[in-house]
Amino acid sequence: MNFPERVAQLRTEGRVFGEDGSIFVARAPGRLDLMGGNVDYTGGMVFETTLCEATWAAVQLRDDDSIVLINPQMRERGWEDNVTFPIAALTSEEAVRKLVNSDPQIRWTAYVLGIFYLLSRQQAVSGATVYIASDLPMNKGVSSSAAVEVAVMKAAAAAYGQPVQGIELAESCQWAENAIAQSPCGVMDQAAIVLGDESFLLPLLCQPCCPYSPVRLPEQLECRAIDSGVSHSVSGMECEIARAAAFMGYKMICDWENLSVVRDDSGRIPRWKDARWNGYLSNVPPSIFRSRFENRLPETLSGADYFAAGRTHVDMFTPVRPEAVYPVRAAARYAVEENQRIRLFIELAGDAAAEGAFDLMGELMYQSHYAYTECGLGCQQTDYLVDLVRAEGASSGLYGAKITGGGVGGTVAVLCRKGSGEALAREAFARVVERYAAYSGVQPYVFEGSSPGADRYGVQML
Repeated sequence: MNFPERVAQLRTEGRVFGEDGSIFVARAPGRLDLMGGNVDYTGGMVFETTLCEATWAAVQLRDDDSIVLINPQMRERGWEDNVTFPIAALTSEEAVRKLVNSDPQIRWTAYVLGIFYLLSRQQAVSGATVYIASDLPMNKGVSSSAAVEVAVMKAAAAAYGQPVQGIELAESCQWAENAIAQSPCGVMDQAAIVLGDESFLLPLLCQPCCPYSPVRLPEQLECRAIDSGVSHSVSGMECEIARAAAFMGYKMICDWENLSVVRDDSGRIPRWKDARWNGYLSNVPPSIFRSRFENRLPETLSGADYFAAGRTHVDMFTPVRPEAVYPVRAAARYAVEENQRIRLFIELAGDAAAEGAFDLMGELMYQSHYAYTECGLGCQQTDYLVDLVRAEGASSGLYGAKITGGGVGGTVAVLCRKGSGEALAREAFARVVERYAAYSGVQPYVFEGSSPGADRYGVQML
């Protein structure tokens, strides 16, 4: 039974939904970054694909002033799966954050209640019932939180008669995650989920959200992915430290160049910018970075020492903690060089008939993976998965692999041969999965295939 049929059955049974009033249904797939991951907040290019697995949301307006959130998947984690909030409580960002943080068992509602707070700022809203279901694994680095945000906002905005799509939808959901869930993500996840399409990859320049035309991989290639079984969280300390370190490096470079960094509140997401690189560290050319800045940046720097030099922190969504130690040089280098790697990867994908292009694409993935480790975002299990792929080698049809998303666990993307030689590649991929299962003691989840993004799916009205 598919999700719309399940929703119709629930209404017929007198459960969850009322007999009267339309129900609006939206779907948001997970995303996998074939290249990219942590340069969306530094203004880099990313290269994203959608997954077959997705989150669904059904929204029906109510006669009272209650927001009722029902998500059976939360029960599996021992959290409250049926939570009610009064609309009258959505008075400010601070009030909404206080609500969702009042009990750890309802913390998941931040990703949903933030959407309703944002909608209430745009127009008067009535009560609503929200029913959420998903086959997208949580905390695997495939944007389960962003999928919830996009699906709920797509359905809820349609229910209120104010449909939203495209960049506006992506940036609105990013705001909810940054401001209410207090998770320091860039726009990559939400944009890929909204704008992606089946069998295509989306090049996206995160300045702040500039999608390029979708790209098909060469017919000889496909992307699969393996879950390491290690939970990932973008709001974890490692991700916070890596992001803050990049902005620390950016501010130090601007100071050396006598560039003023000023706050810009003109967009949906507030940020800081300068006159040369427009606030984006990824805009610094690699040759300039290597020749003028890399060796001047400290390998590590405590937050206390950063502030002792009289510097300010120019990121809205991470603190610099005096007691923490930040990998400033590696994080800045990643922001600059990863952007270059991704651009080259996309060029090779469009010219993959050239001899050796697949091997080069795979090598760029390996470089990207090990750059995560330099930023403190590595993980023993994902390293082992990548090593298994490398051991099989390009001759077996496995060209490259890298950790995805924010790192520190989660999922590993693998670039595989398709068409001629596909059988050999599938055998090699199966060996990787089998060997990892023996190593970890858990049969890993495998992602394969893609599906339409949220805008392509649209909104169904029942």
